[in-house]
Amino acid sequence: MVQQTLGDIFKNYASSAGPIFTNKDVLSHTYVPGTTYHRGEQIKQLAAILSPAARNQNTSNCFLYGKTGTGKTMVTMHVARELENANRNIRILYINCKLRGVTDTEYRLLAELSRILGSPVPPTGLPTDEVYNIFLQALAKSGKNAVLILDEIDSLVAKIGDGILYNLTRLDHNQPNTKLTIVGISNSLSLIDTIDPRVKSSLSEEEIIFPPYNSKQLADILEQRAKPAFRPGILENGVIQKCAALAAQEHGDARKALDLLRIAAELAERDGMGGVSISHVDAAEDKLDTDRVVMVVQAQPKQSLAVLAAIIRLIDSGQKDIQTGDIFTLYEKICADAGLKALTQRRISDLIAELDMLGIINTSVVSRGRYGRTREIRIPLGDSVLGKIKDILRENYVL
Repeated sequence: MVQQTLGDIFKNYASSAGPIFTNKDVLSHTYVPGTTYHRGEQIKQLAAILSPAARNQNTSNCFLYGKTGTGKTMVTMHVARELENANRNIRILYINCKLRGVTDTEYRLLAELSRILGSPVPPTGLPTDEVYNIFLQALAKSGKNAVLILDEIDSLVAKIGDGILYNLTRLDHNQPNTKLTIVGISNSLSLIDTIDPRVKSSLSEEEIIFPPYNSKQLADILEQRAKPAFRPGILENGVIQKCAALAAQEHGDARKALDLLRIAAELAERDGMGGVSISHVDAAEDKLDTDRVVMVVQAQPKQSLAVLAAIIRLIDSGQKDIQTGDIFTLYEKICADAGLKALTQRRISDLIAELDMLGIINTSVVSRGRYGRTREIRIPLGDSVLGKIKDILRENYVL
């Protein structure tokens, strides 16, 4: 068998059947469509909350809650764009709090905000108070009132605490001619309950809840995006419905629905097919689940990785009826070898629950009759995915 050169691969792709995509960008998570389906109520609520800004009046801070892929960011950017069009004195500042190097510290967050406003700050070296002043001066110099959108705000609070929110809400006390409104976007419905009561009082926030999409709603969204994304007749019957149904099973996640459709089409294109079939959707689901788990594990802090490594070692050793105490004992040894400070056993129980919630492990309580009940822990992943996870753990010196 003659191995294909890169040139052959590119030539074959270029000479294959006509392209499947006409505009792949409309299937991305960051694309904001002109019409937003099935979020009319949330759009009205957010617009009503932010509407005083159109008159340069004080505006309530607002938190948007809902699981991943329920339209929080899309609705926020849609409303923010219309608000800017209604009043040119409004400046929208958007920060994705999950980006590394942007919100790892209070200093870096303020430096990024100052950079957006045209006042660069050195990456290190200045007192935090001075960076606050630079940001305030940049905001005042812009002559505009700001709406600060903190996407994935729960990640920000987890990394640097809730004190940053209190400080941001007090900024306009020092600049009476400048107003700053915070719009926080969170996947955690319990975020506000974890915030210090004084910070919560200072925020005086309003809340908007985003429920999951159902299968019919997801199909509508995919139909809307598919028209500009693909050539006519590319999608076989049932493709959109299959993508919608699979995503509806997992928290009504529109992002997953869009990813399934995009990846299915990419697989069809690589195969040189002239259309996207349901079999491509099935293959896309397998690929997406693998990629998702690996990405989730890569994003975990070292403490969680150490706990996961302990679980994997115990399972690989053939141990049955794994208890939290067994995990904790091995976890402490892993921490000592990796130079990590060991957490308490109670905190380790919390991390095990988080790994379970993320779908990396499965835990269940099993009755053993007169011998009582025990927790059964297993890893519901294929060998390929598990191999990639072990590579990540080795890279972090915990396996």
